[in-house]
Amino acid sequence: MHDDMERCIRAVQSKDARFDGWFFGAVITTGIYCRPSCPVVPPKIENMRFYPSAAAAQLAGFRACKRCRPDASPGSPEWNERADIVARAMRMIADGVVDRDGVPGLAAQLGYSTRQIERQLRAELGAGPLALARAQRAQTARLLIETSTLPMSDVAFAAGFASIRTFNDTVREIFALTPTQLRDRVTRGRPAATPGVLSLRLPFRAPLCPGNLFGHLAATAVPGVEEWRDGAYRRTLRLPHGHGIATLRPLPDHVGCQLALTDLRDLSTTISRCRRLLDLDADPVAVDDLLRGDPVLAPFVDKDPGRRVPRTVDAFEFAVRAVLGQQVSTAAARTHAARLATTHGEPITDSAGGLTHLFPGPGALASLDPAALALPRSRRTTLTLLIAALAADEIDLSVGGDWHRARAQLSAMPGIGPWTVESIAMRALGDPDAFIPTDFGIRAAAREIGIPSTPAALTRHAAAWRPWRAYAVQYLWATGDHPINRLPAA
Repeated sequence: MHDDMERCIRAVQSKDARFDGWFFGAVITTGIYCRPSCPVVPPKIENMRFYPSAAAAQLAGFRACKRCRPDASPGSPEWNERADIVARAMRMIADGVVDRDGVPGLAAQLGYSTRQIERQLRAELGAGPLALARAQRAQTARLLIETSTLPMSDVAFAAGFASIRTFNDTVREIFALTPTQLRDRVTRGRPAATPGVLSLRLPFRAPLCPGNLFGHLAATAVPGVEEWRDGAYRRTLRLPHGHGIATLRPLPDHVGCQLALTDLRDLSTTISRCRRLLDLDADPVAVDDLLRGDPVLAPFVDKDPGRRVPRTVDAFEFAVRAVLGQQVSTAAARTHAARLATTHGEPITDSAGGLTHLFPGPGALASLDPAALALPRSRRTTLTLLIAALAADEIDLSVGGDWHRARAQLSAMPGIGPWTVESIAMRALGDPDAFIPTDFGIRAAAREIGIPSTPAALTRHAAAWRPWRAYAVQYLWATGDHPINRLPAA
């Protein structure tokens, strides 16, 4: 989009927040780059330059605006809409793969050479993977500087910098302030932070309908692993360097986020996973405009616009839960998952609530005794085969995985049919076009609103909803009276 000068100029002149994260505008006379909705007076057109990423603007020598804080804008929705190599790479960079494994590790996981990854990212984003990861480290550093009282040396290493000097130089270059000045500027007069807890604001593109998003997560929450408490969704997180607890609260213009982490090196990964869980980088205007084109869906879109697809922080966890939930009620699926978590999950301490365990990972479930599961024999077999395949990395459900290949591999497994495959594609893989025409609730909704309800006929009707069929599913589910459609009572 940054190549469409006329469109970018209109967005900047109208301060249109819908385009925040899509591109970044820079001003050659000031040396500053901003988000499109920056509140300052728009610059002269001849002084404007546009970049596809914050990293590209930084490489061009521009520093971040202190008013609009462009590094805190929502991410580009493209990376969650697309399944090509660039989108997969961007999802993996956001998840911290470059910081943990370097560019060779990123390339190896994607199945391409380092040179190919560099070339494709530079061609589309104006920056290579190292520069993109550096921009993310700078954002993580700013968050730690502003929201914690950690010594700056601890901030530097937690954000992923190799040295204090690199940390200081990067912060000064991008924010035009030293780390100490940045902390003084934003914390003066604010109450002290709760020790061990980071409080953040997760931005999103309006509108956002919290009912289906948080309602779904709360209604399907696994006791001990997830809970709804005091108007917030809380859950445990298994992370690369430790574990954590996230508390996510829907607010009018952002999602309040409190994080308690055992290792601060996991901060950027945790933020990325929380944003992905809540689908906060979606473009609801584009989605709803297309779905309104179907007269049958239009009233539901107009009633509660901005529905998101509730996703997951752990693809392995969701895949296991999807099999546990086959042909049983939501309550039964929660019970099965809770038993698995209590028996095989790692215990944790939660001083602020009732969370007790991490959901077990592939290693913990690799030796699972099928006879101990209160499930039909065929489903026990399906579950153990799936766990073994995921533990051996035979099926890749990671953020950088190939959606089409994962679908084919899941479909080839005994006991995994279209409902399970598409549920995993929608919530674990993040495919915005995943569709589950065999779902009981979807078929009931189709009958109620007067469209074909058989899977084949419903799939043909839903062709007009592409590439947003996963969002259409949320609107169809909204036709029923189910707890997944509303926030729990206080």
